[in-house]
Amino acid sequence: MAGRIEDYALLGDTQTAALVGRDGSVDWLCLPRFDSAACFAALLDDERAGRWLLAPTAGGPCTRRSYRGDSLVLDSEWDTPEGSVRITDCMPVRGAAADVVRVVHGVSGAVPMRMDLRLRFDYGHVVPWVRRDGRHLGAIAGPDAAWLSTPVDLHSRHLTSTAAFTVRAGESVPFVLTHSPSHRPRPRQVLAAGAVADTERYWADWIAACGYTGPYGEAVRRSLVTLKALTYAPTGGIVAAPTTSLPEQLGGPRNWDYRYCWLRDATLTLQALLRSGFDDEAAAWREWLLRAVAGDPADLQIMYAVDGTRRIPEYELPWLAGYQGAAPVRVGNAAADQFQLDVWGEVLDGLHLAREEGLKARGPAWGLQRALLDYLEGHWDEPDDSLWEVRGGRHHFVHSKVMAWAGVDRGIQAVERFGLTGPADRWRFLRTRIAEEILDRGFDTTRGTFTQYYGSHGLDAALLLIPRTGFLPWDDPRIVGTIDAVQRELLQDGLVLRYRPDADKVDGLPGAEGAFLACSFWLVEALHGAGRPAQARTLFEKLLALRNDLGLLAEEYDTGAGRQVGNFPQAFSHVGLINAAHRLDRAPAGTPPRGSVAS
Repeated sequence: MAGRIEDYALLGDTQTAALVGRDGSVDWLCLPRFDSAACFAALLDDERAGRWLLAPTAGGPCTRRSYRGDSLVLDSEWDTPEGSVRITDCMPVRGAAADVVRVVHGVSGAVPMRMDLRLRFDYGHVVPWVRRDGRHLGAIAGPDAAWLSTPVDLHSRHLTSTAAFTVRAGESVPFVLTHSPSHRPRPRQVLAAGAVADTERYWADWIAACGYTGPYGEAVRRSLVTLKALTYAPTGGIVAAPTTSLPEQLGGPRNWDYRYCWLRDATLTLQALLRSGFDDEAAAWREWLLRAVAGDPADLQIMYAVDGTRRIPEYELPWLAGYQGAAPVRVGNAAADQFQLDVWGEVLDGLHLAREEGLKARGPAWGLQRALLDYLEGHWDEPDDSLWEVRGGRHHFVHSKVMAWAGVDRGIQAVERFGLTGPADRWRFLRTRIAEEILDRGFDTTRGTFTQYYGSHGLDAALLLIPRTGFLPWDDPRIVGTIDAVQRELLQDGLVLRYRPDADKVDGLPGAEGAFLACSFWLVEALHGAGRPAQARTLFEKLLALRNDLGLLAEEYDTGAGRQVGNFPQAFSHVGLINAAHRLDRAPAGTPPRGSVAS
């Protein structure tokens, strides 16, 4: 059975990623890119679905592990009765092919070791044809081919390639697994020692651009490295997570595929990158965004594949039991077909931020934004499925309306501040009309809080984002009242739920979920903005303590079980961490932003 979600480490080559457990097993790897079928899927079943184990013969979790500096080069060490051994794992930044490099180093004594390689393409469904040539192995099935190179003798047992060897102090034993399309010649494999050094150097050079100088440098840098690792380098798209179907409730059915790019993340991700000094990555994400949304604004989706592909149909894999029995396992995401009004505002807000920061767009970016504004003008008053992708019917979600307001506001600012052409007077009238409706129908004067949707009894953690849009300032009484209501009604052991599914039966799904970590970071920002910096810092440091030993966060946290839940590692959680850390460096509260309702 797979280990705890937080027991995994991330490896990545900026085109795909692997998860390595404390026991030395690579339990998840999709090749050649994030949303390809997995060749190791033990994470969602057991070893029969594919894994690559490299560990002392005696087994058990490593004694200690760490990344080298701010890199994705992982060192795991075992202290055994026979001696100590270290395994160094990495994925070199993609060259001609995808490689996973593993090197066993003898530290002391003489430690018996084992290697079990069980390649299972198509999410554990396809057993490849394997050929062995002494110390080399080739595996092929349909479109996929993989090669393992090592000086250790390889054997076959129960459709598994195995090796047994002893490593002594001062010795190093390399293993290099390389993947390529099966119709191409075998690629030249990298040399393990050089690949490890090059990978460590790449990450050190990249993170050197980090401009964050606050007190949480280690956490921010690890989050930025994670965000970079979740970036598909050929296009600039950033996946929400490298996994599918890690459950939001242990043993439950809320299991979704997150290996895609969400438009809702656009502005928050751009802010995290730009504030931290990574203009090139921000520009690449903005260019991906422009390409993905190009076309008829009516066809805008909430998510796309890493290359901008629109069709990502959802289906189930019945041969996989699910993570620790949490079924079903899903591939694709049906939420791509939902109507989520907020994404038009998210895109316009993100592109406006890029304009403010001086990122130059290629092609007719303003023409595309004008088209998005035209669509928003005609559809802002329609109910939608919300940014949380609820499956219980459409409502007039307050966050969605606020993002519609934000989209129109950014169009006005483009004309007023940047000299672009557009019907600013008409947009000003529309902006006022949207604001008046939100304040009239989306604010509960009795409870002193904004609501999840018009007439709702429930709350929504996304309401904490209202002041980020400029709709109202952080210290406005209506925002402060909403912050207080969220703390009363959405906190679970001090962490924030997205919403309470039972409040209005809004999401149409069975089961429950954990506290949403990104929302908890939003509360950090809201508390700080409302003039409560001590509370904000206390919550932020509580959230930092939930990271695993390598600084990684999943989507959610199960406070009852004391475990991370949901897909892992989660870009949205790490974006929230970065932005909250930057917020804590600012003076709390401030004057109303340009264009705000209160200005």
